[in-house]
Amino acid sequence: MHDAAELETNMLGPVLADRSCGDCTACCTVLQVASPDFAKPAGVPCRHLTAAGCGIHAIRPHICRSWFCVWRREADLPEAARPDRSGLLVSMNFVPEPQNCFEGVSINVRLLAGSDAIANGMAARVLDVLCEYLIPVWFSDGDEKMLMHPSPDVARLVLSGTPAPTALHDEVAAWREQYGMFAPRR
Repeated sequence: MHDAAELETNMLGPVLADRSCGDCTACCTVLQVASPDFAKPAGVPCRHLTAAGCGIHAIRPHICRSWFCVWRREADLPEAARPDRSGLLVSMNFVPEPQNCFEGVSINVRLLAGSDAIANGMAARVLDVLCEYLIPVWFSDGDEKMLMHPSPDVARLVLSGTPAPTALHDEVAAWREQYGMFAPRR
């Protein structure tokens, strides 16, 4: 099985050479990390995070060297979509035991605490770009997680196995082919 970084590269493309994290450390606080060489809970700053950034950057764990937010990979996301500027952290999610086929491999857009990305339109701009892929897109505002892509009509048909009407047949078939392997075992 491929590792997460390899899957991300296959799905979204390589890390863009002209984008760097700069002063952004959103992932160092927001994300849960559970790797063989490092672990931390979600929402808790990494113990190595300092006011100047990563205190062990030169020797940071493999997960920190190989993980990149989607902003680092997606050229169509604007510069202003960098997590510390936009208030949105966009990541690929890999769920080993998904509740449905849209959770196995997906993109998660997290609204960071205090963000005004919904009011200023940045969330809509980011979602417009991400919903062009044949990858499920979830949006989380901290309280609720909502499936944004595919559309509710397509998602219902994919999940139910119901034959799709002609207008949605090709789209539903594409989602079923791509994500059917992530359907929960019955």
